[in-house]
Order: sequence, then C-alpha cells, then structure tokens
Amino acid sequence: MIKSMTGYGKSETESALGKFTVEVRSVNHRYGEVSLRMPRGFLALENEIKRMISSTLKRGKIDAYVQWEEATGSSSVPQADMELARGYANLFQSISSELGLSEQLPLSLVISQKGVLKESSKSIDETECLLQLIETVQVAVEAIDAMRTREGEALSTDLIVRRKQVAEWVDLVSARSPLVVSEYHSKLKIRLEQLLDGAEIDAVRLAQELALMADRCDVTEEIVRLNSHFKQFDETLVILEPVGRKLDFLMQEMNREVNTIGSKSNDAEVTSLVIRIKAEMEKMREQVQNIE
Repeated sequence: MIKSMTGYGKSETESALGKFTVEVRSVNHRYGEVSLRMPRGFLALENEIKRMISSTLKRGKIDAYVQWEEATGSSSVPQADMELARGYANLFQSISSELGLSEQLPLSLVISQKGVLKESSKSIDETECLLQLIETVQVAVEAIDAMRTREGEALSTDLIVRRKQVAEWVDLVSARSPLVVSEYHSKLKIRLEQLLDGAEIDAVRLAQELALMADRCDVTEEIVRLNSHFKQFDETLVILEPVGRKLDFLMQEMNREVNTIGSKSNDAEVTSLVIRIKAEMEKMREQVQNIE
C-alpha cells in the first residue's frame, strides 16, 4: 500500500515533571531528511529521536518540533551573584568619588548589570523524561503516518483510474496502427494512378514502398512494453514498502515508449491519441512525485 510524503501529526503528554508537545510535518523530497528542533536540555537524545522518526517515515522532508514545559512549582528561582554585585557597587562608588559626585548609588543600577541576577539553572535530567518523550514522539509519528497512509490510498485510487484510461487509449492505438498501412496503400495507389495517367504501376516497387512504410509505423514492440509496464505499475501499487522511486522509474519508461509511438506516427488519429496519453501520464507523474 502506497503512502503520501505529505502529512502532519501532533501529540501532547503530561506528567509530574512537565508537558511535552511534539509536532511532525513532512513534504515531498527526493530522499529521507529529518530536521529536529528540541530544547537544549534534551539535545543528548536528538539522534535517538531522529532514528525513531526515520524508522517509520522513510522518505520526504520531515520537520519535527519538540516543546517542553516544566510542571508548576518546578521553575527556577532567581538568585543574585553577590560577589559580582559587590564588584559593580565598589566600581560605581569609586567612579563617583573620583568625579566628586554626591549622588547615592541606586540599587536598580547594580542589579541591572549583566550576570548580577540569574535563574538557578536546575539542569534537566533527560533520563527521567526519556520514556515520556519517546511516547509523545511515537504518538505524533503514528498520527502523521496514518495521514500519509490515507492520502496514499487516495493517490492509489486516482493512479489506477488514470492508468486504465491510458491503457484504453493505447489499445485504440494498437487497433488503429494496422489500418494506417492499408489506408496508406490505397492513397498511394490512387496517387500513382493519377500521376502515371493510365500507365502500368510497378507492383514490386509499390510493395517495397508499403513494406518500408509498415516498418516505420510498426509500434508493436512499444505497445508490448507499455502493457508490461502497466502490469508492473499495478503490482507496485500494492507492495507494502516505499515504492515512489520505482513508480517514478516506470513512469519514465512508459513516457519513453509513448514518445516513440508518437515519433513513428504519421496518422492524425494516432497522433491525437498520443497527445491525450501524454497529457494523462503527466498528471500521473505529478501524483507519483508525492509518493513515499
């Protein structure tokens, strides 16, 4: 079953320690690329979280965001660096004396200096939150994977309908091709009769001309290969693994065969069918670009 590369998933979990919020987004990409943003205190777990995500989301540009809110009451309490504050106060008083100023040194001036007031950095023990973080990430990944699966089902349905339409037009090309040679024979014979004005037509030369024409217009091999590609395309749609690159390759091969048929055609009806086929296959190719 195919999956889309576009999706979104979100999850939140709370515990006595705090609350995790994880969001995962993905868009089309040629390869699998995971970008992760998380609080500095949890950076030691970055590689493990990336592996979790990439083990499920095989392909696409994936952006994951981890937010952490500590539980109420566990916030850091501001503290003063008394030694630094004393240093600033002595410096300011020294400057004031040197300049002959009599103003009293305001407390606000001292505490506004960089580093005087600071939060007590209570370091996060990531091991205590690891299971909660893993659970939150897993639920978010499952949510985006489910969305990608649903979109993949819609893509599969659309591709099957379009592939069947293309196959019907290819069948019409196959049925039309033999008639092109016979019609060419009739037109050529009539034209020669008009040009020769009653003179005898060289049957051997006419047969040679028809043989060359038939060889130039023969698309049997291309149609056989196209039908083989159609079969592989249908089989690939139900494989339980990422198949986007294989489908893209099959689309290239199918397009190559259709281009060859178009180059061999000197019949208006076949040319019209080829144009329709190429337009429909371009829509298929655009859809395939979104498959994991």
